[in-house]
Amino acid sequence: MQIDAKKKFVAGLSISSNIILSVLKIAAGVLSGSISIISEAIHSLSDLFASIITFFSVVQSSKPADKDHPFGHGRYEDMAGFIEGLLIILASFYIIFESSRKILLGIRIEAENHTGIFVMAIAVVMNIIVSTLLFKVSKESNSISLYADGQHLRTDVYSSLGVLLGLLLIKYTGHVMLDPIIAILIAVFIYRTGYSIAKSSIMRLLDYSISNEEIQNIRKIINKCSDNVKLKKNSIKARQVGPTMDIGLILQFPEDTTICDCHKICDLVENQIRAEYVNASVSIHSEPACYKKNCQKSCDKVCSRINVEN
Repeated sequence: MQIDAKKKFVAGLSISSNIILSVLKIAAGVLSGSISIISEAIHSLSDLFASIITFFSVVQSSKPADKDHPFGHGRYEDMAGFIEGLLIILASFYIIFESSRKILLGIRIEAENHTGIFVMAIAVVMNIIVSTLLFKVSKESNSISLYADGQHLRTDVYSSLGVLLGLLLIKYTGHVMLDPIIAILIAVFIYRTGYSIAKSSIMRLLDYSISNEEIQNIRKIINKCSDNVKLKKNSIKARQVGPTMDIGLILQFPEDTTICDCHKICDLVENQIRAEYVNASVSIHSEPACYKKNCQKSCDKVCSRINVEN
């Protein structure tokens, strides 16, 4: 299966699983009156909305570059990741609000919670399976939107486990106030995940540089390619655009290097970088190693004379 087809498949699978879980959690929450289960239902609804956004972004980002988008459609995935992060944060705020209201007003849940325990167990298993697939394909395709969706579902795994534990404790201890307390703890965890995803996505949208570790790795790749090439100081410029890493760099060659040799080495460097970073887009500018102030003036004189003669 091609990578774009894989991305669409797991994004569609995420939508399907969230529809099923949202319906089950809403039903269980209504039957039990548990604020933690209802909060989990709200969480799953936000997951569903996020999954729909992810599917849309995956479809759009897989389109080739066109007249209106000459650099491709990768930004759709970055925007989707940012929206998903905000949805996770909003879900955490809602859970905290409802749980705090329940504690202050002393609202009690009904005694029946067998349905809730059963539904939470199903939610844990389903979300582990789907989030694992999302993480796997996001790693293969370097997709921020699929990664964000996977994180969205992974928080649902932990929150569902927390609710499941709370329901079991309530069942065997009778302390119903454990329900909103556990919900608040879950909301704090959910908020941290949402903040991390939103921050990562907005950094991409603002063309924030890739990590220093990745830049150093690119530098090592270049140094291994040829003894005749030197990377100009501080010339690596790289950013992440959706699933694509956009890399620009300047290579310096001995002044007696032929254009043919220069081209071969540039191709080698580009291929080696792409072997390490599959979705990389590499742009290389080459110049002579002697390209300093005096040399540049001399070259400018030659170019001016050629232009006059032509």
